Amino acid sequence: MTTDTPARLLTLLSLLQTPREWPGGELADRLGVSRRTVRRDIDRLRELGYPVQSTMGADGGYRLVAGKAMPPLVLDDEEAVAIAVGLRAGAGHAVEGVDEASVRALAKLEQVLPSRLRHRVATLQAATTPLISGDGPSIAPETLTVMASAVAGRERLRFAYRAGDGTESRRVTEPYRLVSTGRRWYLVAYDLDREDWRTFRVDRVSGPSATGARFAPRELPTGSAAEYLRRSMQRHGDSYEIVVAFDAPAEVVAARLPQWLGEPEAADDGASCVLRATVSDAVEWMALRLAMLDVDFRVREPVELVECVRGLGARLARAAEGA
Repeated sequence: MTTDTPARLLTLLSLLQTPREWPGGELADRLGVSRRTVRRDIDRLRELGYPVQSTMGADGGYRLVAGKAMPPLVLDDEEAVAIAVGLRAGAGHAVEGVDEASVRALAKLEQVLPSRLRHRVATLQAATTPLISGDGPSIAPETLTVMASAVAGRERLRFAYRAGDGTESRRVTEPYRLVSTGRRWYLVAYDLDREDWRTFRVDRVSGPSATGARFAPRELPTGSAAEYLRRSMQRHGDSYEIVVAFDAPAEVVAARLPQWLGEPEAADDGASCVLRATVSDAVEWMALRLAMLDVDFRVREPVELVECVRGLGARLARAAEGA
């Protein structure tokens, strides 16, 4: 039970910023308070300028809607536009570091943006081209925000999906997590028709929509969505194994690696470590990704990655000769 009023208000506001309608009873259960307290807290948020819309009914529902201005004490117009443009650009190209939390933030921000600011965001994005967009497929930011909202709101998600062989199908899922590998976005979800867990490449998804039907999250067969994605890629044969030794402690390397690559194993001396991971990215991309860690390393497997790193090193050395 959240007894501290300011903390409870922040928790309530965070829930309402998920683009869905929250029944009063569900909010009361989440906050551990009575429905009467929820109604009082909603009134406090309105007094602070947050446009909370309520619906009539036996249970009563609440939703944060776009108002005439940004809610106070959050962001001014310029900050809101700058953040939205940056997140949309990063999300659409699966930029490293733009993970599910960032996409959820984008979904919350766009939920309350006034129409005049939404127009500015769309205009700016259409008029600019990112210098580095990655070599993965681009994705409409709206696709990701719909998915992220369904994940956060625990709502079933319906979409059309095109498999690698071109087969098209309709899917109804219980979305669990979005995972970015640095080049591609994947959705880890429970497929209701197939009664099993599945991974979906988001660039092959079209027309996603939340059904409004909520669900209780199922237990994932593995410890994390990233681990499930690695195993899924390995089963489908569209990946390969890498073994890389680093001349740095495991905790240092882990802090610089993307989460989906997993944790490196510490060596006995404590000053070095080894990473064993399943990846699906091109070896050229992996070579560049490893070089960007700013840690000395040696690739043990596969041979293709060894040769690619050797060639990249020679090329960079030649480039530096005339500096």
